[in-house]
Amino acid sequence: MISPVFIAHGSPMMALEDTAASRFLEELGGKLRPKAVVVFTAHWEDRELKLSSPDGPFETIYDFGGFSPELYAKKYPAPGWPELRSQLAQRFREAGIAVKETDRGLDHGSWVPLSRMYPEAHIPVVQISVNPNLSPEEHFRIGSVLRGLPEEDILVMGSGVTVHNLRRIEWGKPRDRAVEPWAAAFDDWLIEKLERHDLNALFSYEQQAPHAREAVPTPEHFVPLFIAAGSASPGSKPAVIHRSYEFGVLSYLSLQF
Repeated sequence: MISPVFIAHGSPMMALEDTAASRFLEELGGKLRPKAVVVFTAHWEDRELKLSSPDGPFETIYDFGGFSPELYAKKYPAPGWPELRSQLAQRFREAGIAVKETDRGLDHGSWVPLSRMYPEAHIPVVQISVNPNLSPEEHFRIGSVLRGLPEEDILVMGSGVTVHNLRRIEWGKPRDRAVEPWAAAFDDWLIEKLERHDLNALFSYEQQAPHAREAVPTPEHFVPLFIAAGSASPGSKPAVIHRSYEFGVLSYLSLQF
C-alpha cells in the first residue's frame, strides 16, 4: 500500500539545486516505488477535470521564465499509461464528474518533484488538472473518487504549496532566513486540523485559519492538498513528512495521508 501525499513543488530550480526539499524528495522516492503516479498539479488549471497520459513519453513543459538555461535543457520523458487514464476517467464519470482525456505534457508542478523522486523517469504518470473555483469540499470529493488506488500501489500526489505568496518574498534577503511567524502560524493551524480530522475547519480555512489571506492569496496551489486528503482511506492518520521554508515565506510543507 502506498499512501497519498501532498508535495510542495516550490521553485522550478528544485529540479537542479541541492536543498533540504530536494533531498527530501530523493529520500521519499527511494521509499515509495509505485506502479504509477497520479498527480494533480497546481499548474494545470481548467474548469473541466482533464486527465493526461499519452501513449508514449510525456512532453516536458517549461511553464516559467527567467531561470537558468540548464533548467530549460532538462527533460522528463516519463511514460504515459492511457489504459489507467481511461479507468480513472470512468471512475469520475460514474461519480457524476465530467472529464476529458488528453495528451498534455507534464508541467513543472509535476515533472520537477518527480525528477527528484524518480530521476530515471521510468514510472508511468497520469496528470490531472485542478479547478481552483471549486470549494474545498468539492476537491475533497474529487479525491475520494480515487480511494482504493493506494491498495493497488498507485501513488496519488497533490502537487502545490501551502504558504504561497510570492509578493511577500524579499529577494534581497537570505534564502535561508527564518520563517515569518505568520507563515508558520498558518502551517501550524493546518497541521493541527489535519491531525484532528477537523474537516469542517479545514473546509472553512479562509475564515478560520490565521493569516489565510496572506498564506493563500489564490487557491490553485492549495487545493491539491484537499484532493490528496480526500483520496486517503477513511481513518488514515495524516503525517508531516517534510517541513522547510525559503525566503521566510515559501513553505515546503509536505504531508502523507
